[in-house]
Amino acid sequence: MFQMSFTKVLIYSVISIFIISSCEDTQSKKNKQKITKNEDSVLVKKTSEKKNISPSKSETGKKSSATDTLLKPFQLSNENAREFLLQYGKENPETLVRITTRYGDIDIQLYEQSPLHRANFIYLVKQNYFDETFFYRVAKGFVIQGGNSDRNEMAQKRFEIGDYTLPQEPITGLKHTRGAVALSKQWVDNPSNRSNPYEFFIVVAKKGAYHLDGEHTIFGKVVKGMNVADKISNVPVDGSEWPKQNIFIKAFVLK
Repeated sequence: MFQMSFTKVLIYSVISIFIISSCEDTQSKKNKQKITKNEDSVLVKKTSEKKNISPSKSETGKKSSATDTLLKPFQLSNENAREFLLQYGKENPETLVRITTRYGDIDIQLYEQSPLHRANFIYLVKQNYFDETFFYRVAKGFVIQGGNSDRNEMAQKRFEIGDYTLPQEPITGLKHTRGAVALSKQWVDNPSNRSNPYEFFIVVAKKGAYHLDGEHTIFGKVVKGMNVADKISNVPVDGSEWPKQNIFIKAFVLK
């Protein structure tokens, strides 16, 4: 009888150990899953907060603001564009840019009398912004317009450079004659006719486009390659004046 009792106790003990072990394994897996999820969440958070590397209040004795604690790459805005571009223009005085396409080259002479627009164009060329864009609008016998595209790289480049516009810089006596180069603008909620810094157009109309005078800042002129502009002006387009075959742009500073 003692033998029977000992056997039962032994069996019960083994069963109890197995049940406890199973419960521990199950709970351990649950905890592991929770920890994994939490670690993923912390990892994402850390990744998004990776730039928060400024000293804390206790380290500096000063209260840190959101601006102070986020170390961001430099981006242009309406608040800093004027100061930056005026200084950039002094350090980068070039005035001749070449736009290359499969139809040939277009050389653009930039006007020093429009310092913000000239510096802006040079800056974008040196940032390789235009290399991600097309001549995306062709209005036959009127203008060809470049500096935009449907490429993700272009959108990313704009994001990196910044969201800003430029004030008008009218040059007395300058009109939208054939070969004039100007920046386009946003037509809605833009009473000051501020320029879109990224998109430019070349007047190809043989009689000019004088109805645009006063609406845009002319900041340059084509000094070589108007025959190329004319070729582009005659390519097939869709209903929105977008060329049926993309006209890629490359831009270089010549001098």
